[in-house]
Amino acid sequence: MSEPPVSSPIKEKKKGFTQEFIFFLKTFGIIGLAIAFIIGQAASKLVTAFVNDIIDPIIGLFLPGGNLSGLSVQVPNLYGDATSEFLYGDLIANIIDFMVIALIVFILYKQLSKRGYVEDKTVPEEKK
Repeated sequence: MSEPPVSSPIKEKKKGFTQEFIFFLKTFGIIGLAIAFIIGQAASKLVTAFVNDIIDPIIGLFLPGGNLSGLSVQVPNLYGDATSEFLYGDLIANIIDFMVIALIVFILYKQLSKRGYVEDKTVPEEKK
């Protein structure tokens, strides 16, 4: 039978809280994730501005009201004279915003996987 390893007489130096925190950040890539999050937020603002300031007015040229985000329908309440307004134009503008962001992410993923920076999960693994 093998004996359990004997602990070294030299004790491992105890790490401080700051050293453990820095080790955690490096080990789990938190700093890279934080940078990616911040860049993603900035890119999202740019895409939203592009959709609101360029795409919506172009679509608005073909609408009677001239404003995609302003499209709505008024529905009268069953009880009383009040109405409810459904802003479906704003929903359509947000869907366009999402689709542009998804397209940009897809194009970036394809370019990064082509260059080998990320693993392409769509390619089946070879059998070993």
